Amino acid sequence: MIFGEAEIAAMEKLDRVQLATTLPGAKPICLVGTASSDGRTNLAPFSSVTHLGSNPILIGMVTRPDTVDRHTLRNILATKSWTLNHLTAESVEQGHQCSARYPNDVSEFEATGLTAHFNDGVRAPFVAESDVRYALELEDVIDIPANGTKLIVGKVTLIEIKDSALNDKGELDLVRARSVASTALDTYFTLDHLMRLPYAKP
Repeated sequence: MIFGEAEIAAMEKLDRVQLATTLPGAKPICLVGTASSDGRTNLAPFSSVTHLGSNPILIGMVTRPDTVDRHTLRNILATKSWTLNHLTAESVEQGHQCSARYPNDVSEFEATGLTAHFNDGVRAPFVAESDVRYALELEDVIDIPANGTKLIVGKVTLIEIKDSALNDKGELDLVRARSVASTALDTYFTLDHLMRLPYAKP
């Protein structure tokens, strides 16, 4: 099957969204923890998370157009603080439910039964059920005019990894961490090791 521009434009909205979000392949899925300026907690799943650099450690994520009130974006802009928490197979259904459009005064933590965990010096809440969680502070917001989205860039300020998620070399092992990946809006995958190759040289 070949999809040209005309066929893509003629697709039903949900069909086009499902195809578009699947094209990059399986992606990391994280729960983004934020708090409003008056302390109300919020939790939302994001699969548009990517590494942007290692010194300092910079992470980027893309938000949807702010044509409606986006609690996550508003909280990040107000407090400059958020957390990213790997979703695990055990909490996929709760994490998925966080994508529901709850009113501003309803915390997704309370609505889904996930547990807010706080760390000194970090304003935003972590997810206690996550084996891999880290805090970020806002570095930049880059507008993407073509579709009205924004690239949110954050510097990692704190990393919490359960000992069981580290391998014998002390490296993060995503399989041991039980981290999951996702495609589209509703499909989740567990991870498995394939191979580890040496550093490539000519």
